[in-house]
Amino acid sequence: MVVFAISFALGVWLLQQQAMLPNFAWAWLLLIFPFTIFSSLLRRDNLLARSLRLLLLAAFACGAGFYHAAWQAEQRLAVSLPDEWQGRDIEVIGVVAELPRHYERGLRFGFDVEQTITPQASVPQHIYLSTYSDDKTAPLELRAGERWRLTLRLKQPHGTANPHGFDFEMWALERNIRAVGYVHNSEKLLAGHPKGDNRRIDEPAPNTLFRGLGYRIETWREAVRDKFDATLGDAPYAGVLSALAIGDQNSISPPQWQIFTRTGVNHLMSISGLHITMLASLAFAAVYWLWRRSTRLTLRLPARKAAALAALLAALGYALLSGFAVPAQRTVYMVGAVGAALWLNRNFSLGQIVSIALLGVLIPDPWAVMSAGFWLSFGAVVLILYVTAHRIGSNHWLAEYASVQWAMAIGLTPLLLGLFQQASLVSPLANAIAIPLVSLVVVPLALLGAALPPSFSYGETPLWLAHIVMDGVMHFLEWLNALPQAVWTQHAPPAWSIAVAMLGALWILLPRGFPARWLGFLLLLPMFLNTPEPPAQGALRLIVFDVGQGLSVAAQTRQHALLYDTGPDFSGEADSGNRILIPTLRALGIAELDGLILSHDDADHTGGTASIMQAMPVGWVSSSLPATHALLQSANHTRRCRDGASWNWDGVQFEMLHPASSNDSAKKPHDNDQSCVLRIGIGIGEHSVLLAGDIEKASETRLIREHADRLYTSLLVAPHHGSKSSSSFEFVAATLPDYAVFTAGNRNRFGHPREEVLQRYADSGAELLRSDEDGAILVEMNAQGLQVERYRKTHRRYWTHAPRH
Repeated sequence: MVVFAISFALGVWLLQQQAMLPNFAWAWLLLIFPFTIFSSLLRRDNLLARSLRLLLLAAFACGAGFYHAAWQAEQRLAVSLPDEWQGRDIEVIGVVAELPRHYERGLRFGFDVEQTITPQASVPQHIYLSTYSDDKTAPLELRAGERWRLTLRLKQPHGTANPHGFDFEMWALERNIRAVGYVHNSEKLLAGHPKGDNRRIDEPAPNTLFRGLGYRIETWREAVRDKFDATLGDAPYAGVLSALAIGDQNSISPPQWQIFTRTGVNHLMSISGLHITMLASLAFAAVYWLWRRSTRLTLRLPARKAAALAALLAALGYALLSGFAVPAQRTVYMVGAVGAALWLNRNFSLGQIVSIALLGVLIPDPWAVMSAGFWLSFGAVVLILYVTAHRIGSNHWLAEYASVQWAMAIGLTPLLLGLFQQASLVSPLANAIAIPLVSLVVVPLALLGAALPPSFSYGETPLWLAHIVMDGVMHFLEWLNALPQAVWTQHAPPAWSIAVAMLGALWILLPRGFPARWLGFLLLLPMFLNTPEPPAQGALRLIVFDVGQGLSVAAQTRQHALLYDTGPDFSGEADSGNRILIPTLRALGIAELDGLILSHDDADHTGGTASIMQAMPVGWVSSSLPATHALLQSANHTRRCRDGASWNWDGVQFEMLHPASSNDSAKKPHDNDQSCVLRIGIGIGEHSVLLAGDIEKASETRLIREHADRLYTSLLVAPHHGSKSSSSFEFVAATLPDYAVFTAGNRNRFGHPREEVLQRYADSGAELLRSDEDGAILVEMNAQGLQVERYRKTHRRYWTHAPRH
């Protein structure tokens, strides 16, 4: 069972690394050859025969996992939004399928389409929507489980593609989201309808049993959240209690998430396997104790079997209430395996129980193997069993608890560094205090407060008690977070060093008395010491990030790093800095910036600045922004972006070509023509990169007049995302780039880059690169030339979206 489950998981993982789905003709070999050879070995019972049987079983399971995942993927990818219906108004009837999430401009929610009203339109059954409200638009008040008639504008799922970045397209595929969009009502608003033709339908949906149950569960979740909001109001940790009770992690504010992450207790602040296990254990103990008090019940059904069934129902109910994420699934399947062993009067080994949970998670959801929660959840339970099961002698419970915390700290560090490039150094102490308080006090009180009816006279008391305890926990965590070096951050370690470090962790955690356990620490060292190789002297590494509709470029030399612009601000809590730039820079080994250039005061160029300056040291900031601008107030050193400024880093020449030293004061600070234009060159005119910001034709004319000899370039980041107001014929002829890079969002509302501009560069002989089609552009430049990598193409997976323009 253990070999089969691990091999099946390996096959699933291998499928997720493929650029395209396999040919299913080879799948028939799984039904022919393994069983033929296997049957020929059944009569033999020597070591060789047993080894061959095990090897064949592993090969069969790996192939089964591979093709099972491929079959699942083929079924999902077969459903999509047709190209011709992207961005067009479509009327549908459907159900709000999940708990709506609030954000600063409206709601986000999953929506199940029952009927498409618009003639000839085709819409996938499950989509993900947003609503927007402003001064002119009344917000839609949608609730989970309600039926609505909505006018939508949809597009195929498309995310940014950057090294070590979040893969939105895989996330959408796992959740069977085959179209995303927003509720549209602008045309109806012009006609005088405050909410357009979007309206709730009172007639209940013709639901199947399971779908109707799913809607009911989401309705219960929203009712619990409403009760918490009504009871606790603006209490600071109301969102944390909501997350602990119903898994609504969006209710936790970003500053609180940062504290939980830095102290290593973020796994506690949602419905984790630990909480479900706790509730299942309480249900088992209560039913077992009560059942034994009745002779009649005991004669009909043994108390242990009744208690096991109660534990499973409690675990399943709590997991469904939480949204049934991977850690919750894993726990439910393990509780179910233990219950099945009791009901079948059999003994399941711990390995078999974990294997059942592994198969239970991956068979319905093969994409779970790509999530961090999958690896951390199963990694944690394996480590707990590794240090507690089958050990000779018994320790004091406190020593046992300490050994588990030590195992988590050592054993999960390789995974944390591989997944997030950071690990909390205060995590053992934080978890030692937070786990018993949160799991044994806060969670039971929160659940009790959720279960008590509003009419109960003391129904609010458990929630306020839970909040008081949570307040104490938060004060302790804030103190730990304020300690210097509370978190270790570093580059992304090579995959082989993570595997070696995991072996080292297991060696360290061997039973006391095992010789040379200290050798395990040596196996941890490659994970820390194998740092990314920086560019050679006189060479440049450039990353033009895929930040959607915006711009951000990182330039790295042998010993220095520069960031040119920081991309857009996506929402109040998410921006290019914290979602894209910081994870990538950290993974590539860039821990600090020597310089930061903000080309001009546009939100799609400066949106991630605050996050960058908070997360890593920045030597100086150069910009065309006014000195009183809010973004410059936290900078250590500022300088004016002006023509004539230049410096040399490690044999690479940086020079500013625009704006002029004496700018026209009549221009607004955010004018595109105020953009800082940076030239980065190697050698004497051999190879160079030109970053042009959002300059328009007037600035292009000035550059041609003042710096005609400095404009010829190997790679040009095209001005203003390829707008028709830039890239004049004269500018294209003066720069004559080998590569022209256009940074633009997929299906952006500005129509960037313009077709006539693309043709203009193509006619000049330039190779065209687009961030919406190619993802991040990675450039290695030295005296011999340029090497250009299109990240979306070189790291393509079978689910990668290929936009058509």
